[in-house]
Amino acid sequence: MSRLVSVIKLGRPLFLGGGFILYGLGAAIAAATGHTISAGRYALGQGAVTAFQLMTHYANDYFDYDADRANATPTKWSGGSRVLPDGELPRSVALICALVCAAIGIAVSGVIATSVGSLALPMLAIIGVLAWFYSAPPLRLCATGLGELDTAVVVTVLVPWLGFYLQAGTDDAGLRMLALSVVPPALLQLAMLLAIEFPDAAGDAATGKRTLVVRLGARTAARLYVAITAGAFVWPAIAYACGLPARVALAMLVPTPIAVWRMLRVRDHADASAFERLTFWAVGLLVITSALELAAWLPFTR
Repeated sequence: MSRLVSVIKLGRPLFLGGGFILYGLGAAIAAATGHTISAGRYALGQGAVTAFQLMTHYANDYFDYDADRANATPTKWSGGSRVLPDGELPRSVALICALVCAAIGIAVSGVIATSVGSLALPMLAIIGVLAWFYSAPPLRLCATGLGELDTAVVVTVLVPWLGFYLQAGTDDAGLRMLALSVVPPALLQLAMLLAIEFPDAAGDAATGKRTLVVRLGARTAARLYVAITAGAFVWPAIAYACGLPARVALAMLVPTPIAVWRMLRVRDHADASAFERLTFWAVGLLVITSALELAAWLPFTR
């Protein structure tokens, strides 16, 4: 039983919530723009997304083993699951779990491809490939300063787009609403990744993992964090002017006080005692904002 708990912990299930919310956001926009939701397609798409997300979590712990071992300041949200560095499971278990999840994701993608339009398979293939090479060699994007962009593209652009496409295809009006809606989550995803890289920076640098924080340096990365976070909460006014419903634009703005507080407290990046707070609220801003967007789109589906 303890090994099973460790395997579950290794998959970092708390991070799966974002995949459910953002996939649901795409489907909700499809419904709001007049498309009937197919429960079967929805379930298959969510299954593929979750399988690939779990694959990424397991692979990340496997390929980041040295950096995680060198990390002296991990938090609940950064530094990996801590299962492997703490010796709870052999390292090979993470790779096996990653490959099993990859196989499940590929199998579900094949089922989707046989019943949905021609774009489904390439979309799922891109999601799977970018997710795998986030931490896996030879690309190992997380160690090059490109992993942050990779993650934002997969989680906050391709996943909602998949949720939309499986229900609405290439409907132009819906795609426009989708594009206007995903900008704040995409920016907050980037900000979140910067925040969780601060506690990991010393261990990452020591093992040659060149994240964006390592490449830019902590001060510059902190300024970038502030700029990106600010951009996420300036965007709703632009999106409203471009036709986004007022209800959705206002929902995006609800977490603004939290965002302002976190920008004013950006100095937490240099205080190890504040790392837990820094990472928690960075994750929280992304989840809260995305969930509020989803909730705002749902009334339009009735």
